[in-house]
Amino acid sequence: MKDYHINIFYSEEDGGYIADIPDLQACSAFGLTAEEALREVQVAKQAWLDAARAEGKPVPQPHYRPAIQSVES
Repeated sequence: MKDYHINIFYSEEDGGYIADIPDLQACSAFGLTAEEALREVQVAKQAWLDAARAEGKPVPQPHYRPAIQSVES
């Protein structure tokens, strides 16, 4: 089963990790650790999906993004 792609990155400005789901507009979460951000974005994802369905809004299909990108300093 496909699931939504999740980005997790460290934010100096916020002093922690941000996790977001690009397929679900404005679905993101914060955590002091990457693991916490991941747990929190899973909660946010379920809330996003529940709200969309309750309001009769379309739910986008997940897009698999296998490429892993790294940025070198």
